[in-house]
Amino acid sequence: MRIIAGQYRSRTLDAPRGMATRPSSDRLRETLFNVLTPRMAGAHFLDLYAGSGAVGIEALSRGAADVEFVERAEPALRVLKGNLARLGVTAGFRIHGAGVAAVLKKMAVAVAFDLVFLDPPYDAAAEYAATLGLLGGAAAGLLAAGAVVVAEHRKKERLEDGYGRLARTRLLVQGDAALSFYGVATEA
Repeated sequence: MRIIAGQYRSRTLDAPRGMATRPSSDRLRETLFNVLTPRMAGAHFLDLYAGSGAVGIEALSRGAADVEFVERAEPALRVLKGNLARLGVTAGFRIHGAGVAAVLKKMAVAVAFDLVFLDPPYDAAAEYAATLGLLGGAAAGLLAAGAVVVAEHRKKERLEDGYGRLARTRLLVQGDAALSFYGVATEA
């Protein structure tokens, strides 16, 4: 794995060993950031199920103001911290070593997030509905006006078109993976 563009371009990243964590491929991250680039400068970015941190680190590399990483698996946390240290990243991020639902429920709304990325383990299908449901409901206050929430999933895994205040705006398929983009529906 490598950082595709920005300040840390071409620098390599480690991934946790084994099959428990599935890092987003370079190609899929490139597609994701091609879409998000116009929103990246100065953005507050939330990387849920962060794993190695590849997506959040790419966001920092491309000009995000800050990134909050949420990951509960200890092996992935070690790799995430190692990747940040090896790149010399010492500021502009915060790591939450706990489950996504617990963090979203406890997170203070000090900063509203402009961009949220979630990539739960593909075999944890219930995590998609639970997390998107929280972001479209009880945790919607964590999202800035005009926020974009992106879920990476198997292309065969059908996510809903909406979760509370979140409405799907775009679906991109690449190989066996897909990216579902959601926007915050305005209240009537």
